[in-house]
Amino acid sequence: MQAVNVTLNGEKKTVYIEGGETLLDVLRENLELTGTKYGCGQGACGACTVVVNGEAVKSCMVLFRKLEGAEILTIEGISDGVHLHPIQKAFVDADAVHCGFCTPGIIMELYALFTKNPDASEEEIKKALNKHLCRCTGYLPLIEAAKLAQKYYKESLKEV
Repeated sequence: MQAVNVTLNGEKKTVYIEGGETLLDVLRENLELTGTKYGCGQGACGACTVVVNGEAVKSCMVLFRKLEGAEILTIEGISDGVHLHPIQKAFVDADAVHCGFCTPGIIMELYALFTKNPDASEEEIKKALNKHLCRCTGYLPLIEAAKLAQKYYKESLKEV
């Protein structure tokens, strides 16, 4: 067994693993955080996207043992438990959550983008969304939700 120390959704955690587990495996199986979805298992669909040290990553492609000291943020960690995060709220308001399978990964991708660049261009937003597959909404609702998410996110920064 190997101990890996991380900060997960703002809390320090020590997780004991065998060694070959992916971040996705550990989140879902060890820590029971099932908001991060298993899609393709090859880093192509984006359903498993989380934020590690401020960067959006495909958790199915990251070995957990390499994350010693990392800060990991999942979909469960972006809201305060009572109110949705502005990006989550935008997806609901824009009616861009259909089956919801791809939504957590897309929201985490946008979270990483807007945290680094609240004024991201439409091209940058599209480039971020291009890393994700969605079979329910088509992509126009996702682009509209992302633009609304950017607006809500920027408004939330003014409130702080």
